[in-house]
Amino acid sequence: MYQVMSHIFQHVPTTVTILVAMAFLTLLERKSLSYMQMRKGPNKLGILGIPQPLADALKLLTKTNVYPTMSNPLVMSMAPIIAFSLALVLWHLYPTFHTINHKSLGLLMFICISAMMVYPILMAGWTSNSKYALLGAMRAMAQMISYEVPMILTLIFFAMINNTLDLAFFQNHFQLTLKGQLAIPMILIWLTIMMAETNRTPFDFAEGESELVSGFNVEYSGTKFAVLFMAEYLNILFMSVISSILILNSYKGAPFFAFLFLLVRGTLPRHRYDLMMNMAWESLTPVSLSFILFITPLLYI
Repeated sequence: MYQVMSHIFQHVPTTVTILVAMAFLTLLERKSLSYMQMRKGPNKLGILGIPQPLADALKLLTKTNVYPTMSNPLVMSMAPIIAFSLALVLWHLYPTFHTINHKSLGLLMFICISAMMVYPILMAGWTSNSKYALLGAMRAMAQMISYEVPMILTLIFFAMINNTLDLAFFQNHFQLTLKGQLAIPMILIWLTIMMAETNRTPFDFAEGESELVSGFNVEYSGTKFAVLFMAEYLNILFMSVISSILILNSYKGAPFFAFLFLLVRGTLPRHRYDLMMNMAWESLTPVSLSFILFITPLLYI
């Protein structure tokens, strides 16, 4: 029992740091989007609007919990908790050689946990008793089935190049020589999947406010709404770390990929839903599979 409690408390500083980074990522997004749209963004609270994330959190956490009349309150409350828990569990896969945190099958665990991300979205949409929420949840489920296949194939490609499933060893094996040049198409596929995995523009079909009135979370407010989007931004940060390790072989490029999320949101329109499904099945999956079968063996000659 003592060992379990000490292990939990050992991760508290890391968890707090991640949550603070997530909070200020929302501020960076709002400021970046505002300047892209030729406006100021949040700048009234404190110095240059820096405490704005704290004010937003305080506002959301003190709101009254509201449930639709015919909804299932218990499951509706569980969905944000599960989404947030999965997002925090992902951060335990952060690549390190520390004996407690080291995960020799980190890439495989990442695939397993990311595949579970659709369940809280489906729970949130189904239990809200709203047609818009249910349509958003069904979109998320169909979308995930489509892009999970090329995502797994892309990760298998990078694992074969590095001869390991351990994310900590990716920083030592892969160099931007011939392997890097051959991996450019797979890098582009990964960047596309990265946006779809986090339900971000141009693949934010589960949250399409112009089509579904905010999608699966339309009936969520207050604390439940805050926890759902804390999970989303935690996933964005972790996907930035994973992308930096896969492409740049170092976690130091994570801020660049985090800003890439914001840049894409400010520049690209929402993709059409059926075109995204076609792209995943007819383009991304065949290309990634062909790279594994025909290109990867060339790297071992």
